[in-house]
Amino acid sequence: MTIKVALAGGGAFGAKHMDAMKLIDGVEVVAIVGRELDRTRSFADDYGVEHATIDLADVLAMADVDAVVLATPTQLHAEQAIATLRAGKHVQVEIPLCDALADGEAVLDAHRGTDLVAMVGHTRRFNPSHQWVHRRVVAGDLTIQQMDVQTYFFRRTNTNALGQPRSWTDHLLWHHAAHTVDLFQYQTGSPVVSAHAVQGPMHPELGIAMDMSIQLKTQSEAICTLSLSFNNDGPFGTTFRYIGDTGTYLAKYDDLETGRGEQIDVTTVDVSTNGIELQDREFFAAIAEGREPNASVAQVLPCYRVLHQLERQLEGSSDGTD
Repeated sequence: MTIKVALAGGGAFGAKHMDAMKLIDGVEVVAIVGRELDRTRSFADDYGVEHATIDLADVLAMADVDAVVLATPTQLHAEQAIATLRAGKHVQVEIPLCDALADGEAVLDAHRGTDLVAMVGHTRRFNPSHQWVHRRVVAGDLTIQQMDVQTYFFRRTNTNALGQPRSWTDHLLWHHAAHTVDLFQYQTGSPVVSAHAVQGPMHPELGIAMDMSIQLKTQSEAICTLSLSFNNDGPFGTTFRYIGDTGTYLAKYDDLETGRGEQIDVTTVDVSTNGIELQDREFFAAIAEGREPNASVAQVLPCYRVLHQLERQLEGSSDGTD
């Protein structure tokens, strides 16, 4: 059985998903949805996809579309995920699921009672480096005591990962912190019970904080310190330091080393070292097997509840999580 897919969003991450889906047997991309028709047609041509449109409703009405991958602007994620589920299609929505908790809860409500797969692109769950650590935790060989995480970009203008102008504004809390908040709970197997945040000044044009610091504590008493910045003039990306009872590990996307700088081979952890590909493989495997995927909407929503509490703190109206 071939799973026929529509991709919405022809930007930097849309291209990553297209490159990944080319490598997965039993998957065919049959439609591309974008914002501008000429650019969408060009993107579709590059990948040999016949149907190109600027209307998501157009592909949701197509009988031969089984699933939709949403790599669209953050502000559209929840609304488009709900529309996709209501059209009877499986959906994978890129991180973040939402930028307001009520919208994320609405996606979960739309999914309840269906037999559809609804998944969010929390890629860190799938990167081989983090999988390696997770397997040690599950096996009882490692207990995480602390995570120290740095998420840094140099992005003082509104551009995407390729440095191209973007039509929407990124966000340190609702997007980039979502990776770590979810991963921290996932790796420790314990919910966050205490969360605190401070942020630097707002950008005068973008209207977002360019620097942020977050502290978390789980029910198991593991702690996490997360530093985020759009002002860092240097290599972009995230470094995760896991400090555990039996070892310390540094994870950088698909690379892993010990706290002493010794490289750990993660090439045999999974069928690929590409986190996006592994994420997509999980989505389509869950559809084929009729099961809940890792990083389902239900599984990741606790992350967004923590983000909501942090936002209320930053706005000066939090009732706290302690």
